[in-house]
Amino acid sequence: MDTTTAKSSLARPARRSGRRSLLVLAVATALAAGLTPAATAGSTDQAGVRIHHGQVELPVSGGTATIDPATLRIDARADDGRTLRMSDPAADAPGTPANLTASGTTARWSYPGRGLKAEARAEHGRLLVSITADRDEALAWPVTGTDPAASALQLPRGEGLSLPVTDPFWNSSRAQLVGTQEDVASQLSLPMWGYSFGGRGVSYLAPTDIGTSLAYTSRGGHLTTTAKHAFSGGDGTRGYTVAFSLTDGSPIAPAVDYRHWLAEHGQLGSLSEKIRKNPETGRLLGAFHAYAWGDDRTAAGIARLKAMGVSRLWLGYDADDAPMKSQDVAAAQRAGYLVGPYDSFANGRDKGPDTPPNSVWPKGVYPSFCVRRADGTVQPGFHKQGCYLSSQAFEQAEPGRHYLADRTRSLVANGAASYFLDVDAAGELFRDHDAAHPMTMAQDRANRLARMRRLTDGSDDARHAPLVLGSEAAGAWANQVLAFDHGSATPVDGRLWPMETGHFDTASDQPKDDPAWGGYTPEAAADTFFKPVRVSDFKPEHRAAVADALKAMYDPAYRVPLYEAALHGSLVNVERWELPFGKLPEQKTTRALLAMLYNTPLNFVLSGKDKHDAQNVRELAALQKYFAPLHQAAGTQELTSYRRLTADGTVQRTVFGNGTLTVTANFSAAAHDGLPGGCVDATLKGGKPRRLCPATVVS
Repeated sequence: MDTTTAKSSLARPARRSGRRSLLVLAVATALAAGLTPAATAGSTDQAGVRIHHGQVELPVSGGTATIDPATLRIDARADDGRTLRMSDPAADAPGTPANLTASGTTARWSYPGRGLKAEARAEHGRLLVSITADRDEALAWPVTGTDPAASALQLPRGEGLSLPVTDPFWNSSRAQLVGTQEDVASQLSLPMWGYSFGGRGVSYLAPTDIGTSLAYTSRGGHLTTTAKHAFSGGDGTRGYTVAFSLTDGSPIAPAVDYRHWLAEHGQLGSLSEKIRKNPETGRLLGAFHAYAWGDDRTAAGIARLKAMGVSRLWLGYDADDAPMKSQDVAAAQRAGYLVGPYDSFANGRDKGPDTPPNSVWPKGVYPSFCVRRADGTVQPGFHKQGCYLSSQAFEQAEPGRHYLADRTRSLVANGAASYFLDVDAAGELFRDHDAAHPMTMAQDRANRLARMRRLTDGSDDARHAPLVLGSEAAGAWANQVLAFDHGSATPVDGRLWPMETGHFDTASDQPKDDPAWGGYTPEAAADTFFKPVRVSDFKPEHRAAVADALKAMYDPAYRVPLYEAALHGSLVNVERWELPFGKLPEQKTTRALLAMLYNTPLNFVLSGKDKHDAQNVRELAALQKYFAPLHQAAGTQELTSYRRLTADGTVQRTVFGNGTLTVTANFSAAAHDGLPGGCVDATLKGGKPRRLCPATVVS
């Protein structure tokens, strides 16, 4: 396992002079058309770009990148003389290149047989390579991780994973990774991945994430990946971007590279600036998150939490027929808490006895606003009920009808200063074929950003103050409009859904074949949220799959803070709401240590009707007391260093800001350098270490 520090790779990128610590090779979009006559014979040099025997060479920070236009193979020769394979040839040959030219700082060529054009140029120490298509096409490239020196794959599932490429678990069917592919826009929390090479590394950014997927293979017990892009005129994905960076090999270097990319393109948000614009956002600092039921969302429930020592809390509640009353919201605000309803603009259904209130809309919305698939049928909604509603239909109607603004106004009339909008910032985007409101996936994303921004700045005609906005599993593209998210801290394994639904081997319309997780009863403390579940609670035939899923999600040997390296200090990242702290008792210690190490809040569910309520509140109070000063000091700061202090990765250290906070977590059973197993030490700048051993406060 990599035991090197990430600190050097976190410096602001420098130029070719050597100040930059990352060799960055970027592959970007927006190809220029109209290529000039070919100049392929011999060698051609144009302002640092060199065409030599049909190869394109460009100077980049720390070395030289060489592209073979005939195959799209890319190699990098670093200044230390080491050569690394950035990409094998495209898995599907792009065709015979033509019109290879150099002009200024740019090289261009084309693939006439497939209607593709390519461009490569050096910019800001990066190599930018772009591919566009004049027809619907597909390209399987880059092909990555094939260099024999590759040692670990960095993958942004949720918070992030770093997987040893020869790890038996991840190369086997137990991990359910090999042989699958994931949509970059909807299934990865950041549009990037990377490899470590032992003292060196490569990161890959995919700014054109829509239409791009990442496929996983095992070649001789060695994890490799292939990106695949679908060029579609109808989907608006005719341009393709992948970004390559040669790094120092830190397991978080790809995320650092992406943070730099966001900053360079004006796409990196600032939590400090969000607090300046809306001081209510400051209540998130030091706060845990919780959804409350029944009396726990009343003034009396608030008083109980305050008496237990809970100093900061984001308190959410369902937008049902019994929302928090104005006096209860006021009590929460006096306690220093932030209150917000759960809502969703995504679904529409006919009103019925079991229809969620947020799926019911005024006349004219459902089914007229349904997303339509290419065959004219509606896109089924959540749990196959009703439909997903078109963001384009809402955008067209909103100036005159105010469906969204009226919904928001009604939900925050009680004085709530926060709002949780489910689905909008998650990656599942839709193309709408309805002629009344046609929409590409890119337009769907733009519409969602626009309406979230209106909530954030109070400009949605709902006549409310700016809201502290959160959403589901926030894709990085939404980081500027959100203050927090629920979901991107969880590296979801696909087997989580069978665990939650109870359908391991049966269809969703059939009876459950394993009810261990629990359902939506009792009403005041639904088992699906409140019932603790252990591996042994599942049927014997499902226990191995459950154990493997939890290993894939929570084994600290594989976990790395990629999301925090990219976005800490922009928004507050929390686990999924259906995985509150008490739901998985066997993972409590690990989850508590990860939260402190990553400087991210834990989430809870609270109900006086829950038989574990007293225990939940005690644990919330004890853990939040430790967390609050750490997050209040560092929640707005960048993650500036990450280290694995032991070869097995069980002792890890993070640093935030310029030494503002240093945290060391020991996930092992044995003591390390005076830190007992299962404990964490946190030191604020100029202070003394403070220790937490979660097993002493949780059960």
